[in-house]
Amino acid sequence: MQARQLLEAGRGLAERIPQSLLQLMARLAIANVFWRSGRTKVDGFTIREETLFLFREEYKVPLLPSDFAAYLATVAEHAFPILLVIGLATRLSALGLLGMTLVIQLFVIPGGWPEHLLWFSVLLLIIARGPGALSLDHLLWTSIAQTPKMMRSAA
Repeated sequence: MQARQLLEAGRGLAERIPQSLLQLMARLAIANVFWRSGRTKVDGFTIREETLFLFREEYKVPLLPSDFAAYLATVAEHAFPILLVIGLATRLSALGLLGMTLVIQLFVIPGGWPEHLLWFSVLLLIIARGPGALSLDHLLWTSIAQTPKMMRSAA
């Protein structure tokens, strides 16, 4: 087998990877990053005092009171990953985490751009291509699309 044929065969195999599998993996990967970060901020259902201290003394996000920013970030790092994993409100959740990443990059850890660039890439993929077929969003949108038009307008 010639090198060109071998490369074409490899490309053919790679192109058979279902996009919905790639989209699911992207959702799971980025959800894991933010979920783990969120778990460090709480003790059970209570925000840790260390979290509040960090937001007051180190993170200092402009325009937001530090305690409010701490609670907002903690809730976002728990809610958005769950929504990403199940694929519900996926693009909105990814957009929320993209905004959070932008704030982190600009105001909290400017030197973290290599890691943040990776997060941006995954989040932009989700926003641009959606959650894929393995998601509640897909299930809901396809069921709405299959509902007869008369039933949709009556509701």
